[in-house]
Amino acid sequence: MLTRLEQAQQHWGGSNNAIDNWLEERKDVLVYYCQLAGLPPYGQIDSALPDKSIIRRFCQLLMDYISAGHFEVYDQIVARCKENGAESMALAKKLYPRIEDSTDATLTFNDKFADSSDNKQLQSFDVELSQLGELLEERFELEDQLIEALYLKHS
Repeated sequence: MLTRLEQAQQHWGGSNNAIDNWLEERKDVLVYYCQLAGLPPYGQIDSALPDKSIIRRFCQLLMDYISAGHFEVYDQIVARCKENGAESMALAKKLYPRIEDSTDATLTFNDKFADSSDNKQLQSFDVELSQLGELLEERFELEDQLIEALYLKHS
């Protein structure tokens, strides 16, 4: 996911300030995700749960990223898709509901783990983090399709 993000930043970087900032937020989310999941370069974590402050920070970054998408970037993309005609608008209408599905799952994850002090509840953290990672990967692909449609019409 980090490699694809770097490619996205190289490909679209500088074309739109809101998208640049949003991709930086995505990078922060991915770095914390990798740290929590024990992925390279962070290596495997032992069987203990990650520190709750790291979980909390990850959830904050994730909510910031999701919010920026919904309240800043998507609005711009959809508005420009309307300007670009039926094909662009059809793409936005096709992808947006799928992105919404991942938003709901992300909010559920946040509600469950952001401020949890219940160690029993945290026992499912690894499994749910893995599921969230799969959702985020799909979401990023969908978002990149929207960005690409915007970029092709406005570059």
